[in-house]
Amino acid sequence: QLVESGGGEVQAGGSLRLSCTASGLTFSSYDLGWFRQASGKAREFVANINWRGHSTDYGDSVKGRFTISRDNARNTLYLQMNSLKPEDTAVYYCAAHYAKYTNIPRTAVSDFGSWGQGTQVIVSS
Repeated sequence: QLVESGGGEVQAGGSLRLSCTASGLTFSSYDLGWFRQASGKAREFVANINWRGHSTDYGDSVKGRFTISRDNARNTLYLQMNSLKPEDTAVYYCAAHYAKYTNIPRTAVSDFGSWGQGTQVIVSS
């Protein structure tokens, strides 16, 4: 089970940190990701981090502003979001996929088998 938290409303230029706490899985063996879905749009890749924790990737629209990290001791995934823009407004989802000993880039919705329920982020101008 994946549970997101930390969403809310913030003014443009502000920051938020999202968290995703996992249970019922061997957290350290999973590739993890953040996606977002704005109203009326398809779910979009935001960032991922591999099971080892040493490889990350970001969507073009968030590079340089968002940072993904994980704390295996706390079974928690984070997304630090800085310099937020109104176009960052969306429901943010965390995702996980068992990946121990693999090295597969995961940026598509179909690359992940487990999903949280999402947390709303609203950025006002």
